[in-house]
Amino acid sequence: MPSRIEPLTERLLLRQWRAGDYEPFARLNGDPVAMEYFPWLLDRDKSDALAEKLRGRIEEQGWGFWAVEVRGVAPFIGFVGLNRPNPPVPISPCVEIGWRLLPEYWGQGFATEAARAALRVGFEELHLDEIVSYTATINQRSQRVMQRIGMQYNGEQFDHPAVPEESPLREHVVYRLGRSTWETSQPAKEAST
Repeated sequence: MPSRIEPLTERLLLRQWRAGDYEPFARLNGDPVAMEYFPWLLDRDKSDALAEKLRGRIEEQGWGFWAVEVRGVAPFIGFVGLNRPNPPVPISPCVEIGWRLLPEYWGQGFATEAARAALRVGFEELHLDEIVSYTATINQRSQRVMQRIGMQYNGEQFDHPAVPEESPLREHVVYRLGRSTWETSQPAKEAST
């Protein structure tokens, strides 16, 4: 079994899922505001099944969509992390970065802070050449996070096969970030003497 990676930031811990995460995760997945850009809400059974799937992927490979806690403040605010889309999407094979947070934690920089930690894992520990992110074309909030973490949109789009054809959420934009671009954006490390 691979060693488990649990990124730590100034305010956040990205970690393996715990039983206590399932109730607030179900609240998140059933919240029409949080799920505005998803084609459907998830009931408790489907939400729990998704949490189990995410937990299982971290157990298998050591990384994934981690549960996020605000250290000393909130034990669970949502998830952020890296994922190989399964079933695949039209841009597969790829590793995506994604996030979903409870609305009461929006606007505090948590998604951006956690996403930067996930990028660090992807490029420095997993040695990925590229990380992608995608969302419904009309989801401007997520696109702003993608831009803040240095991802770039070059006009690439696809119709998401899991979204009904008639849905305004079917068309997705793709943002990409290559390792070399990410490396040049990082502050220079102090030389040790």
